[in-house]
Amino acid sequence: MLDLLNAIPRPLVLPPANLFLLILIGLALWIRWPRAGRIVAGTGLALLVVLSTNVGASLLVRPLERMTTPLLEPERAGAQAIVVLAAGRLRDAPEYDGRDIPDYYALARLRYAAHLQRRTGLPVLVTGGVGTKAAGQETDALADAMAVALRGDFGVPVKWIEARSRDTAENAAYSAAILRKDGVKRILLVTDAMHMPRSRTAFEREGLEVVDAPTMFFGDQARSLGAWIPEAEGMRRSWYAVYELVGIAWYRLRFPA
Repeated sequence: MLDLLNAIPRPLVLPPANLFLLILIGLALWIRWPRAGRIVAGTGLALLVVLSTNVGASLLVRPLERMTTPLLEPERAGAQAIVVLAAGRLRDAPEYDGRDIPDYYALARLRYAAHLQRRTGLPVLVTGGVGTKAAGQETDALADAMAVALRGDFGVPVKWIEARSRDTAENAAYSAAILRKDGVKRILLVTDAMHMPRSRTAFEREGLEVVDAPTMFFGDQARSLGAWIPEAEGMRRSWYAVYELVGIAWYRLRFPA
């Protein structure tokens, strides 16, 4: 069962691709079963419109973000280290002499991690791999680019770099192994609010005590009339929320309690 689910191309289960697929299925049904086809295609179109608005996206985002809370007093959390999870990167950034740099998701996490480090003085671990070799050149891991940004742009020291992981589960496994060597048991975990429930589960499975340190809360941002207008940002938030909801379900199948 897990092998079958793993074989499904990821974009097909996420919006907007899954909604376009639903519309195409409805149009195909329309030929032989017009009523059923109209219902299926209409449902796909309606969902495409709704999930493209920030109001519609918030219906998916809020339940995820309610699984965590902002960290108000990091100094009293009793943590021994700050762990920052990688996001994505921009390759060969011309304004940085062709270096890979963290994307805006990762930068939001790094900024918050820098804020926490200045308030607590705790050592920082950055985690994220996916370094590659192509055309005879090596691409730095995500964690390497994060460390450069923290040190150079935010003036924050980085004690540990975990550069082998390919996903959140490996972020947790490899980071925990590094931290255990230095006797670290309790951490401030920095990632997006939507990503926090799945991340917390992964790190707690590795035996670490996790204090949520979420950033980037989107659920309560849809307050203006413009939030009802379909736009790319609404679909991006919907995509992210569905990705995390699918990820949580996958973890429950893969790592049953």
